[in-house]
Parts: sequence; structure tokens; C-alpha cells
Amino acid sequence: MNNKIKNLVLKKNKSKITSLTAYSKPIAKILDKHVDIVLVGDSMANVLYGYKGTHKINLRNIIQHSISVKKGVKKSLLVVDMPFGSYKNINLALKNAKKIFKETKCDAVKIESNKKNFKIIKILVKNKLPVMGHIGFTPQFKKKFKIEGSSKKEEKKILKEAQLVEKAGAFSIVLECLSPNAAKLVTNNLTIPTIGIGSSIYCDGQILVTDDMLGISGFYPKFVKKYADLQTVIEKAVKKYTRDVKFKKFPTSNYFLNGTKHRK
Repeated sequence: MNNKIKNLVLKKNKSKITSLTAYSKPIAKILDKHVDIVLVGDSMANVLYGYKGTHKINLRNIIQHSISVKKGVKKSLLVVDMPFGSYKNINLALKNAKKIFKETKCDAVKIESNKKNFKIIKILVKNKLPVMGHIGFTPQFKKKFKIEGSSKKEEKKILKEAQLVEKAGAFSIVLECLSPNAAKLVTNNLTIPTIGIGSSIYCDGQILVTDDMLGISGFYPKFVKKYADLQTVIEKAVKKYTRDVKFKKFPTSNYFLNGTKHRK
């Protein structure tokens, strides 16, 4: 366990953990100044590639974006999602996780729970490949969205699953779309930090898809707070640019290179 992970675990019950997604160096460089965790999420399937689900993102996609993100990350913990189909069995999971770590130089990978892949987490951790868990609504394994843990019976099942993820060796766990009571129960009964998305304030930390909170993804469920409206900002800038070009206001002599070096 590296120092970044140790420091993250120590934050439990002391200070809230912040996390956002990144898929490129420029965004990662900004996030790195402020958040504890930068996640290269398979949400890039929706945000960047326009897919309805996450299943069409492959290992090469994840690795390529992670290499870019790594260039912008220095202090934050860099976690990379293992995409759908990349950890169907122990041997495949170990092979692909090693490939991710080797090529991206990340700090950890994230694996969604299907309630029976605990041994995969255990094997990866045994091979010194840190794992972040993920329970609740897991898009790689569940098609129908619903809030989980809305009854006492469901709460107990979710807690048991979380405890098995912890026992397998995960250093942290994402709780996606759990009821407040379930999120609180899990958080209070684990020694590892919980990172919530749509799972109330009772988690040890929070994560959002950066494009959602910046207002450029077009996807704004109830649990997302828009901290900016970049879509409007970008549209205004593009409109001004096209107008300047059409009316010959750009480029003016101020923007002529005059023999200086320029980017090809």
C-alpha cells in the first residue's frame, strides 16, 4: 500500500474525501490541485464516446486516457476503472490489471462488485495491485436503475456485500445510489472509507462525473449539483469566434506569427 492510499484511509472519520473524474491531462491537472482522488472512469463511454451504457469501452480506451490523465496528476490518488469484460475470471483480471498498472502508472484500479468476484479483489491485492471496490448500482452488471437499500432486508444484504469487499482487501469502496440509511450503515460498519455518488452525506467522501457537475454532459440526475454551466460559456465563445472569422475580425495583425515558432 503506497503512501497516497495510506493517507486516504486515514481520512476516514477525520475529513471528507473529494473525488472527480478525468479523461485528459488538462482536466486532470486542474483537479489534482484540489481533490483527493482522480478517477479515470468508464463513464467516458457516455461522456466522450456518446454510448448509452459503459459496456463498449475497452481496455485500450481506458489505458490511453489514463496515460494522458497521469501526466496531469502529481499529488492526487489516481484510480482507473477496469472496464466491462476485463475481469471475467481471476487469470484475465490479473493479466489486465497488471497491464493497466504497467502502462498507466496508476495507484489503484476500481472493480464493480457482482456479489461473487470477491476472490478477484483478493488475488489482485495479494499481487500488490490495490483495489477500490464499488457496490450499489453497478452499471457494468445491472441494467435497471433503482435506489438500493430501501428496506431493512436490503440494507443487511448491502452491508454484507460491503464487508466481503473489505475482507477481500479493498482499501476503499464506492457506494452508488444507496438509500441514506444503507449508506450510513455501511460507512459506520467498515474500517475503509466509503465514497458516495447519489448516496447521501453519510459517506466518508463524494465523487461526481466532472462533466456532469460542470454542466457539459447533458446528464443531470437529482444527485448531481451543477457547479457551472460550461455549455453556455462554450457556446458563447464559439459563436463569437465564428462571427469574428466571418467578419474578418480574426486573425488581425496582432495574431500574425511574423516568423516566430508555432505549433504544427
